[in-house]
Amino acid sequence: MLALNIGTLYYLSVKKHGAQSLLSPLPRSFYNRPTETVARELLGTYLVRRLGKDYLVGKIVETEAYIGEDDPACHAARGYTNRTSIMYGPPGYAYIYFIYGMYNCLNAVTEPEGFPAAVLIRALEPLQGVEQMKAFRQRTDVHSLTNGPGKLCQALQLDRSLNGTDLCGDLLFITSGEQIPEQRIAQTSRIGIRKGMEHPWRFFIAGNPFVSGKQRVTGVKHQR
Repeated sequence: MLALNIGTLYYLSVKKHGAQSLLSPLPRSFYNRPTETVARELLGTYLVRRLGKDYLVGKIVETEAYIGEDDPACHAARGYTNRTSIMYGPPGYAYIYFIYGMYNCLNAVTEPEGFPAAVLIRALEPLQGVEQMKAFRQRTDVHSLTNGPGKLCQALQLDRSLNGTDLCGDLLFITSGEQIPEQRIAQTSRIGIRKGMEHPWRFFIAGNPFVSGKQRVTGVKHQR
C-alpha cells in the first residue's frame, strides 16, 4: 500500500478533478438525489476525518441504501422519532447511530428534506493515517481495520457526538476520489438484516480486499 499524506492526496485529487480537490467536500446536491444512485456513486470517493491537524482518509468500497418508511430495514420504518430525525432533515448530513451496545455506524443522509433515507458506509480501504487507525482499533492487520461499519467508525473515531455533522464542512466529509468502472461495481441484497432482504441495495467494488463479509457470487448483479 502506498504511504500517502494529505499533500499527496491533494495533488492526486487536483490532477484528476481540477478544482474539486481533496479538501473540497462533495456538494450538497450530490446527496440530494435517489439514494441508490448516491450509494453507487460513493464507491471510490474518499471519506476524510480531521482530528486536529491530522487527517484520516479511506476510500469507500462498500455501501448500502436505506430508503424511506416503506423499507422495513430502514430506521424510518417506524416513522419520525428523535433517533431518526436526522434522516428527515436536509441531505448531506451524518447520521450516526449506536447498535448492540458497542458499535457506531456512519450514514450519509440523502434525498430531499422530509423524505427519510441514507447510505450506510459499510467499508473503507485505508489510505492515510493507517498507523493511527491501527492504534484506535488495536489491530495490526490493515485489512481488518475498516472492513465493516463498526470497525471503520472505531478506526476514524466516529461516535454519536458527531451525529448531525455537516458532511459539507471540514471535520468529517467525503470528496471525489477514484472513478470506479461500471464493470467493477457489484450489487447484492443487503447483509446483516432480517427484513427487506429482497432489495438489492448493497453496492461494493468487486474484488476489493477491504469489503466486509463475503463477496457472494450468487445473486450478484454487476452494473452496466
